[in-house]
Amino acid sequence: MLWKPNPLLIVGLAAVTLPIVAQAKIYVSVEQAQKILIPNKALIKNPIIITEELQDKMRSASSIRHPFQGDRIWKASDGSWFIVDEVVGKHEMITYAVALSPSGTVTGIEILDYVESYGYEVAEVQWRKQFVGKTAADPIKLNQDIQNIGGATLSCKHLTDGVKRVAVLYDIALKKQSEALKAK
Repeated sequence: MLWKPNPLLIVGLAAVTLPIVAQAKIYVSVEQAQKILIPNKALIKNPIIITEELQDKMRSASSIRHPFQGDRIWKASDGSWFIVDEVVGKHEMITYAVALSPSGTVTGIEILDYVESYGYEVAEVQWRKQFVGKTAADPIKLNQDIQNIGGATLSCKHLTDGVKRVAVLYDIALKKQSEALKAK
């Protein structure tokens, strides 16, 4: 008896054993996000030193363990802020930008790049609009004041926590700079 492999079995095995490759999707560059979120305003890079104490305060407020990088902060002449941050989606990093008004209110967020093979719905405008108007005083919590997206739960949670972290950063470290600008 001659054994003949079932072609469907071979295709099925190939599909199971082939690695799933996540392709990085770059939605917008930092420069493009700056023009979208803070249009018609010149931005000046305004890096700050993130002390361990500041890092700890941001961690406790947001639950994000990945360290915040203080070198990706820009300030507009009107006191608005543009901040780039990263959080882990499920396995890979999501790079996003948050724009804050001079008073620390979120005016918008943009996804810069997203590497995960699923959960990309967090880049949709409707989901991102939920953050507009939020401040550090708001919960900014998934399933509380931010809606979840089925199939993208970890990306939703981590981005939500990341926006909270940026709002807390404003309250703890950037607010003083904005108040000094108003006093001038």
